[in-house]
Amino acid sequence: MDDTAHPPSAALYPAAPAPRLWRPKAKTGLVSWLTTVDHKRIGIMYGLFALCFLLVGGIEALLIRTQLAVPNNTLLTAHEYNMLFTMHGTTMIFLAVMPLSSALFNFIMPLQIGARDVAFPRLNAFSLWAFVAGAIILNIGWFLKAGAPAGGWFGYSPLTSREFNPGSPIDLWVMGLQILGVASVAASLNFIVTIINMRAPGMKMMRLPVFTWMTLVTSFLIVLAFPAITIALVELMMDRLFGTNFFNVAKGGMPILWQHLFWVFGHPEVYILILPAMGVVSEIIPTFARKPLFGYPVVVFSGVFIGFIGFGVWSHHMFTTGLGTMATSAFALSTMIISVPTGVKIFNWIGTMWDGHLRMRTPMLFALGFIWMFMIGGFSGVMHSAAPADAQQHDSYFVIAHFHYVLIGGSLFSLLAAIVYWFPLIFGRITSELWGKISFWVIFVGFNTTFFPMHFLGLDGMPRRTFTYDANMGWNTPNLISSIGAYILAIGVAIYLGHLFYAARKGPKAGRDPWDARTLEWSLTAPIPEYNFPVTPAVHDRDTWWYEKHHQEEVARERAQHGAEESAHGGIHMPFPSYYPFLTCVGLLVGGLGVAAVPFGHKLVVAIIGLAIALVGIYLWALEGNEGYHLHLSKEELES
Repeated sequence: MDDTAHPPSAALYPAAPAPRLWRPKAKTGLVSWLTTVDHKRIGIMYGLFALCFLLVGGIEALLIRTQLAVPNNTLLTAHEYNMLFTMHGTTMIFLAVMPLSSALFNFIMPLQIGARDVAFPRLNAFSLWAFVAGAIILNIGWFLKAGAPAGGWFGYSPLTSREFNPGSPIDLWVMGLQILGVASVAASLNFIVTIINMRAPGMKMMRLPVFTWMTLVTSFLIVLAFPAITIALVELMMDRLFGTNFFNVAKGGMPILWQHLFWVFGHPEVYILILPAMGVVSEIIPTFARKPLFGYPVVVFSGVFIGFIGFGVWSHHMFTTGLGTMATSAFALSTMIISVPTGVKIFNWIGTMWDGHLRMRTPMLFALGFIWMFMIGGFSGVMHSAAPADAQQHDSYFVIAHFHYVLIGGSLFSLLAAIVYWFPLIFGRITSELWGKISFWVIFVGFNTTFFPMHFLGLDGMPRRTFTYDANMGWNTPNLISSIGAYILAIGVAIYLGHLFYAARKGPKAGRDPWDARTLEWSLTAPIPEYNFPVTPAVHDRDTWWYEKHHQEEVARERAQHGAEESAHGGIHMPFPSYYPFLTCVGLLVGGLGVAAVPFGHKLVVAIIGLAIALVGIYLWALEGNEGYHLHLSKEELES
């Protein structure tokens, strides 16, 4: 039967609303930022919020190191110290390093694959404002009489039970982390769909930039790992609010269940923080070595393998809990295995630099700092894979040294490299090489002065999470050196942020591609328009922009053809800005505070109000559908 003779019923297949063929008047000021769905603006806001929380976490760290600078110090009480180290760890992991990575995912990844935005722009805005709501809930305890959480950033049971932590602080911690998990999963699903479905023509998977590959792997890790911590947090909240006994050993509960659930999430979380850093370094080193990345397929597949095996090493955090010989042996072996793909990446980076024309600009210095600091953290990590060594080092300052070399020497160094590297693309200006290099060396010296002595403190028996120590323990000098190093590190970060702030306002104009880079995002000139690319680019090579710079006539012909085709199909479809993701997250904030911080008799009322606001936001958001407008570019915009 000829289907064209019997067109489908309009009732069964209603026509989509016709897109508007005009460009709406742009909102300005604060409203434009609250309602934006532009991935670039969302990335900038993620980054600014993350840098603010980096300062908050840094201040908390300085207070901790000031308390420990001399023996028997009385600057902080034991409870104040517990609040500080709980919030320092939580802030640095969930509110600083992870959102800094998300900022780069949002801003850079769509540009690298030739997309005009992420797959679901409004969901992207929702993930940002949900992150802000969770961050407020986590930190609001500082302004309440009950104070901040004091159960450790790891939340081990029974420390988080009502018996040892009554009141609202732990409830705020649980609720804040739950909402942050919602934000992370929503963003990750968005990134996965974007990378799989919205690549430019010719952008095959094995032509993706390594940073985009690591975005994809990290997003899958978040989607698969966060359910474990979500289950643990729900069980903890049920224990605290409704008297269940998931972790109450006196009534048949299992405190060790928390450790398993937490570390099933917690060790993939380490790679959620590290894989973006590896992606950044894999972009920066080829640019400043003026060579293609050595062994691109091996770098990609080693990153995928790290993500896969990262789910099979969690119990090396629990070697002292009596797992038994078989389990300990299995997790020791898997921990040793996971160091292999990391070593492969390091050799690939070295191979890229070998015989290259190296330019020691500020991003390159931070990238090299990442490699060296991460190697030191990796060496001590391999030591922990041996259960007898781990038994000696467990819960000592040696472990603090190890994970700070991994997470600050690793993640943070690379993120500082990334900010300077992509700064011209974000702000259209270039940073000062002099002040950038000064900040690098001050941070480098301060970091090693702070954390390297902690190896010796740990081997000498200083336990972590202790708020003071006696003068006759022999820990005085290393602690004083570490505390001095912390202030040097703080000065370096202040110089770094200060020179960024100055460059954003008064730095020299960057122009197009100031680094002579290789990937597609550098084909654009800042400020990047809301539609990113006037014409969808065609990709011919792994180093797309490098290819285009050497085949300009061919690329110009193709883009003229694509521009004509897109104009014939109605131009560029753009989504409208929306208030509703922000409104939905206001509801999450009100409801979360109602459950966690409001006196028990009023919890239900405030929680229902918050839920109602969120449901209204979701309903109105759903009514918007896919409505947008088609943007027809002028000749000047197309030629830009």
